[in-house]
Amino acid sequence: MLSPRCFFSRVGLFPKAGLLPWCSRKLPGWSQLFLASACKGNFTHVISKKHQKGQKNKKKPSHFGPLDGSWQERLADVVTPLWRLSYEEQLKVKFEAQKKILQRLESYLQMLNGVKVTTASPKLEGLCCLLHPIIPSPVIDGYRNKSTFSVNRGPDDNPKTVGYYLGTWRDKNIVCVRSNHLKNIPEKHSQVAQYYEVFLRQSPMEPCLLFHEGGHWRELTVRTNSQGHTMAIITFHPQELRQEELIVQKETVKEFFTKGPGAVCDLTSLYFQESTMTRCSHQQSPYQLLFGEPHIFEDLLGLKIRISPDAFFQINTAGAEMLYRTIGDLSGVNSNTILLDICCGTGVIGLSLAQYTSQVLGIEVVEQAVEDARWTSAFNGITNCEFHAGRAEKILPQLLKSKEDGPLIVAVVNPGRAGLHYQVVQAIRNCRAIRTLVFVSCKLHGETTRNIIELCCPPNSAKKLIGESFILRQAVPVDLFPHTPHCELVLLFTR
Repeated sequence: MLSPRCFFSRVGLFPKAGLLPWCSRKLPGWSQLFLASACKGNFTHVISKKHQKGQKNKKKPSHFGPLDGSWQERLADVVTPLWRLSYEEQLKVKFEAQKKILQRLESYLQMLNGVKVTTASPKLEGLCCLLHPIIPSPVIDGYRNKSTFSVNRGPDDNPKTVGYYLGTWRDKNIVCVRSNHLKNIPEKHSQVAQYYEVFLRQSPMEPCLLFHEGGHWRELTVRTNSQGHTMAIITFHPQELRQEELIVQKETVKEFFTKGPGAVCDLTSLYFQESTMTRCSHQQSPYQLLFGEPHIFEDLLGLKIRISPDAFFQINTAGAEMLYRTIGDLSGVNSNTILLDICCGTGVIGLSLAQYTSQVLGIEVVEQAVEDARWTSAFNGITNCEFHAGRAEKILPQLLKSKEDGPLIVAVVNPGRAGLHYQVVQAIRNCRAIRTLVFVSCKLHGETTRNIIELCCPPNSAKKLIGESFILRQAVPVDLFPHTPHCELVLLFTR
């Protein structure tokens, strides 16, 4: 097991003086009420109140316009509730929140009779594992490489406003506010959103605010890479339009972004998706390339990565490098192990560790992402990777059966916020070859908590959890989302 000093030297992190760690002291100036609210995710009210107390006579930042400054501040408080704090203060808040989450997790585990917790390493009081200091994001502002903008009525009641939502559908008070002032959105994304709004306001076609009320133009997704290439994806509800009418609309938006005012955005590619649902995969409704390159590419950890329109890729590229190095270090893979990458997206975790392990097996539900992973593997000359497209609960049990008597398996799981399917947890728990598990979560609540309880509880034949229980050993928070309360938490389990 690595000491904190050894761990951080291996991942290449040398924190600035004063940033890390905060394991042994309380946060100066922050009340217990604030920390309790932060742990629950209720940052906005407390931070705004603290900020306003000492800021009554100060002018608003210049990026708030005279007419809609209050709307923009309200949006910033909802989307990026930590934006008023310095980044050092943000990291302190997040670390304390992660510590409280882990303390709550320990209480769940202790309710299960016979669940073991580690005592083999130094730990914070009240924690079931060694909690490392939080790893900061190398980029603090404008770090998002993917943004999705909605279309709806703005503060001026114009239904062709492009931005982010304030309010709720339940309360029927939705307002779409331009998001160009948000600290986590890069200028390029805001520029494309601004020109999409210009296009909508000159288009005779109405936006689709509610499916049953008609209208067509819907959300805009913008993806960028570190080389400055930009992919835009426009979602369109076809309603009852004939095919020739759809062709006219596609040509119109293409003309706008290639030869019209939108040409200033210098898009690398423009996609168009006809969708009658809130979210559609490429299989359900194909992404149609109107012009440009079909993919964008990113350089990460010495690899050239291909990214398709709907493939998952961590939204903070520089932060993702820190995350993947952390995963690799905790995993302990070597030439005698197989790396199993579940919910692998474009395969970056497995591909970056392929040189250290005998074989990489990746599973991903999005077929385009699997195609990207296979392309990246071939382009970079990696020959020991195998990627499977489909649902993990369908593929994993059979895949593990074929590996049961082979080398030891190190499993890495990076599921969405819904957590892992129960059959995936069963398969991992019951596979004797898996001795090490790295679990990456951006939301250690709900299903994810249940996943961990099922991995760590005593054997239970009624639930078909017959394998030896896992023990939570270490936890590393990695900040990929500055100005927001969110944080990736990397958990190491062994048995």
